[in-house]
Amino acid sequence: MTVTLEIQEQVAQLRSQLQKAGYAYYVMDNPIMEDAVYDRLYRQLQDLESQYPELITTDSPTQRVGEQPASQFNSVKHNIPLYSLENAFNQTELSKWEQKWQRQLEEVPDFAYVCELKIDGSAIALTYENGILVRGVTRGDGVTGEDITQNIRTIRTIPLKLNLDNPPTIVEVRGEAFLPLDVFAVINQERAAAGENLFANPRNAAAGTLRQLDSRIVAKRKLNFFGYTLHLTEESIDNQWNSLELLQKMGFLVNPHRKLCQSLEEVAQYFTDWDSKRHNLPYMTDGVVVKLNSYALQKQLGFTQKFPRWAIALKYPSEEAPTVVKDIIVNVGRTGAVTPMAIMEPLQLAGTTVQRATLHNRDRVSQLDIRVGDTVVIRKAGEIIPEVLRVIKELRPAQTIAYKMPSYCPECNSELIRPTGESVTRCVNSSCPAILRGSLVHWASRDALDIRGLGEKIVILLINSNLIKSIADLYQLSVAEIASLERMGDKSAQNLVNAIAESKNQSYARVLYGLGIRYVGIVNAKLLAENFPNIDKLAKASIYDLEAVYGIGEEIAQSVFQWFKNNANQELVIALKTAGLQFSQQSSTSNLQQKESSNLTQIFAGKTFVITGTLTSLKRNEAKELIEQAGGKVTGSVSKKTDYLLAGENAGSKLSKARNLGITELTEQQLLDLLNSG
Repeated sequence: MTVTLEIQEQVAQLRSQLQKAGYAYYVMDNPIMEDAVYDRLYRQLQDLESQYPELITTDSPTQRVGEQPASQFNSVKHNIPLYSLENAFNQTELSKWEQKWQRQLEEVPDFAYVCELKIDGSAIALTYENGILVRGVTRGDGVTGEDITQNIRTIRTIPLKLNLDNPPTIVEVRGEAFLPLDVFAVINQERAAAGENLFANPRNAAAGTLRQLDSRIVAKRKLNFFGYTLHLTEESIDNQWNSLELLQKMGFLVNPHRKLCQSLEEVAQYFTDWDSKRHNLPYMTDGVVVKLNSYALQKQLGFTQKFPRWAIALKYPSEEAPTVVKDIIVNVGRTGAVTPMAIMEPLQLAGTTVQRATLHNRDRVSQLDIRVGDTVVIRKAGEIIPEVLRVIKELRPAQTIAYKMPSYCPECNSELIRPTGESVTRCVNSSCPAILRGSLVHWASRDALDIRGLGEKIVILLINSNLIKSIADLYQLSVAEIASLERMGDKSAQNLVNAIAESKNQSYARVLYGLGIRYVGIVNAKLLAENFPNIDKLAKASIYDLEAVYGIGEEIAQSVFQWFKNNANQELVIALKTAGLQFSQQSSTSNLQQKESSNLTQIFAGKTFVITGTLTSLKRNEAKELIEQAGGKVTGSVSKKTDYLLAGENAGSKLSKARNLGITELTEQQLLDLLNSG
């Protein structure tokens, strides 16, 4: 089809509207349009780019997630080296730094400092040519780094196109990619549910995320970015403060807590003020970066072999502390995962008293060679989860004994196993009290059924009193039964019964998450609920059907499939249905999708379809159902017998193979048009 000037202008206008909306939402935190409006404009742009692929450009909002996982990252040389910063750990060292840079000058001019919070993430170098993002590179050794442009493009606070009418020819931006603490907590929660090792802290999680070969995984983890350094081909900016202002104008998120200080005393006060306030921030910061504001002064001072002379990082005291191990125990979780725990002499860490720290798994215990009586260094991973960082073996008492993980479950005495390919040791007895206890606590948790008042202590009382043997038994409890428990009066019992009853109104997605299916976190539960609108369809889904959902990989699909094959789980679903829990959701599909199957003609009789890519208005299983209702068959692989390929966004190798075989391609809209015409 011929691309008219009108279509080009329409595409340009849509991109401009979407870029402005993205900037307002992600950078300024001040949305200018409703989500539904944004989605409609986005789909209009997608449709136009699908019809006229020659109009697709790298700065289009539709191109944030790469089509194919990278096979590897290429090492590239930085256009401008990324120097590390010299560290100061107290005010005395900061004063010495000031004296040192002043000694480099014959005469000290008027000067000011710019103070910025030091974000605990991964340094990134960005290159823009004529306003378009062309490269994103990790810091590496400061001279060379890895080209991760495909992953950088998924970060919403990094503009694909600078918000300037006449951008400089070349713009270099430095900044920090990081994970907000709430996102980090969700990622670790999902990893824990899947029996995977937890990320130690948001910094490690951010670095690991950036090096994922599949940019779709990066996009799901919702990295954020603060810009803090700007290099221009034209020297139109003469200081750091104005650079930060320009970075924000260009479309970058810039830390709002920066401050222009006229003296080292003001810097010290800024540092002191944030020592306590930083714990309330939604991201991690481990210090303050102090820079001379004047670019002329920066240029005059230059660099040492390692550091700029005009900047320094003033670090807060480390959130690490030593203590002594009193005992090592194991904790059995709701998935049967057996986690070793160190019981320690109490210590203060990051504002709380810590007595327990995770040892993760058998391999970590072996690596640490930790023993009762050892002096260990503890840290709070992400200022949240206490963990043993290292053992100070020089302080080890004589006659200590190496710790060995138990062979039998401490709760039910069943033999423990370590599944092939996993680092986690498990109890596989479904009747294990610890598994039941963990399942009930998870079911009542905030992101699941959110049953107020049903904490672990009450759960233990209910189990020990033989009042419940499964999740479904919760919905049979009476006020009198609960009131009979220790320290539970009639009023408390009535409140708990009411809270349990109210949980029946929680959404289908929350119920799915509450079931505790391995690898299914709250995000995946929502995906499953959207694509399988009731529990019966989900229970009957094949592994292929499950894998067809964007974001549901092979491991999750296998886990869900096997969970529904278990008789005890089937009985649990039936019992919860009977109790009145929500196992379906209101359909939001189009009028066409709501038609009775008898109203669809058999226009695809005898035809074979393959679906690839991400569909926008239809879920993949909804498209499959419509095709089958019209007489067609949907398979998972392209062959000479394939008649049609339904191709959505990010279609990959199946699309290439279909084109090589000359198979008819259909867009989502073309499929709907054919069904409507029938």
